Amino acid sequence: MSGTRNPAAVSLRSFAARDPRPGYLLRHRAPDAVLDNTQRDLGTRMALPVLVLAYRFTRERLKALGQAEGIISKEMPEVLFVCVHNAGRSQMAAGLVKLRSGGRIHVRSAGSAPGEVINPAVVEAMEELGVDLSEEFPKPLTDEVVRAADVVITMGCGDACPIFPGKRYEDWVLDDPAGQDIETVRRIRDELDTRVTALTSELLATNS
Repeated sequence: MSGTRNPAAVSLRSFAARDPRPGYLLRHRAPDAVLDNTQRDLGTRMALPVLVLAYRFTRERLKALGQAEGIISKEMPEVLFVCVHNAGRSQMAAGLVKLRSGGRIHVRSAGSAPGEVINPAVVEAMEELGVDLSEEFPKPLTDEVVRAADVVITMGCGDACPIFPGKRYEDWVLDDPAGQDIETVRRIRDELDTRVTALTSELLATNS
């Protein structure tokens, strides 16, 4: 894939160049290479065009790298949710943080073994709260998103999440919505909502 011909890579190259130390991200994580790597990771599992997904995910990875290295400043708390497939619990938790924080907490989600699509019952249950997951997709767990986070919440993924100093780690024990009926998914969603509401209130109070 050529960086001069790929519009997504060109845009990512421009984004990476916008840092206080010119070219840092370009030297350390060439957007073309990251885009190729991301597209390979995502494969052809998604309903949306892979290039669009690769562009979105690579841009987020570059931002996370910049935050982890202190090149891009953090304007709000950063939370990362990790489950196995990034198709249920972590997606619901991320959507609930956006909802309950009013956009005042930046949130990412990932999976230790990402699935193909988000659980349709999860999408339905979140729509009932006004949270649209239709454009979300399962994403693989990468070191830079962990390094960029202030709080890392794991759910059923064991020791897959790397441990970095200075991070707050929590493990939330919740049922997996995979293969469950909508009533069970609603119950899991509501359990998550209770935990997320407490977490967002704490983080917003600490950072006010």
